[in-house]
Amino acid sequence: MAGFGYDAAVLERFPAIVGGVLHATGLSNGPSRSELRDEYRKEQQEVAARLATTPIAELASIGAWRRTFTGFGVKPTQHRVAAEALLRRLHKKGDIPFISTLVDIGNLVSIRHAVPVAVFDQAHVSGRTQVRFSDGNEPFTDLGAGQPVAPEPGEVIFVDDDSLVSARRWCWRQSAQSAAGPQTTEALLTVEAVHPEGRATVEAAVADLIDLLTRFQSGAAVGSAVLDATNPTVEFE
Repeated sequence: MAGFGYDAAVLERFPAIVGGVLHATGLSNGPSRSELRDEYRKEQQEVAARLATTPIAELASIGAWRRTFTGFGVKPTQHRVAAEALLRRLHKKGDIPFISTLVDIGNLVSIRHAVPVAVFDQAHVSGRTQVRFSDGNEPFTDLGAGQPVAPEPGEVIFVDDDSLVSARRWCWRQSAQSAAGPQTTEALLTVEAVHPEGRATVEAAVADLIDLLTRFQSGAAVGSAVLDATNPTVEFE
């Protein structure tokens, strides 16, 4: 049974967090169809045009994540929230490469709403995923790395029931085991915000993710929930 939740200590320090969580089964994560590529390309063009007049650091959602990273001891300009990294790539290079259906869907929604969206393959996840502070002993294997490393104590991590880390520095980087690939048939998708209008942003992003999954993963079954400090956990069948 898949699940997701926020630890009480994280919520105490960061009570503004709002997390959208989707559980999808029956996935087929091949290359994006031409229709999705066209939609994603159009979104990139529209977002790039907005970034020409609005600095990324001035976006409310990005500024709030920078302050949150600082709040657990991470320099936000050294380790950037995933959404900011995507937007910076788009602003500098003019486009974001196509990767796969699930990753492209997540990235499309991420740049549209300027919030981090992650897709976690569930094949190697034991039980539920919890967002909590690291004790400095949990294993994390980076993409392309041969050996696991341990997060810094006090770092916010995504971790399963066996203490295997699927994301470091909250929404900075995923693990090799959790990355969506051609083999992915079951996934958790997360979208998170910490700015004052975060709930509306997350709800809109969840709706977009459901719409895109419905259209481009027609064989999938999708469940969803929106979590916050008053409703911090969800379990999916």
